Amino acid sequence: MVTDSRPVPFRWTFYISKDGKILKIDKKVRAGQDGANAAKTLKELGVEAK
Repeated sequence: MVTDSRPVPFRWTFYISKDGKILKIDKKVRAGQDGANAAKTLKELGVEAK
């Protein structure tokens, strides 16, 4: 078993298509900026806005 001295879990954002395919995994999530980054990434991936 691997233990990590990090006091909180890592946060990753998974971008998943409607058919269930993983389009991208963002492992550099910053809570204060993630909403804007997610919107930008979704646009770059060609995901349609509602």
